[in-house]
Amino acid sequence: QVQLVESGGGLVQPGGSLRLSCAASRSIFSINAMGWHRQAPGKEREFVAVITSRGSANYQDSVKGRFTISRDNGKNTVYLQIESLKPEDTAVYYCFAQTTTRNYWGQGTQVTVSS
Repeated sequence: QVQLVESGGGLVQPGGSLRLSCAASRSIFSINAMGWHRQAPGKEREFVAVITSRGSANYQDSVKGRFTISRDNGKNTVYLQIESLKPEDTAVYYCFAQTTTRNYWGQGTQVTVSS
């Protein structure tokens, strides 16, 4: 079992940056993949980014070049660095962990982009 706790969200102006963190309750070394989804108000949850245990990353097309996912196995943490934030990035960002048996989700962290 894995508990995931997100942090780092907040209110930021357009063009700003944030780094989201997802801390896992146990070692993430053997977790197949970890990543982020987001859900904007009135919209369905959507995939944002994922990173495999080997460090291979993949992104939703709309965030490529602005979002960078990384993982620190020593700290059991996955990060999402977000640059050049846009109002349409406003959403609750959820961390997930994909194991061999099931997927786990965090409670989410709110990101609001507004001037």
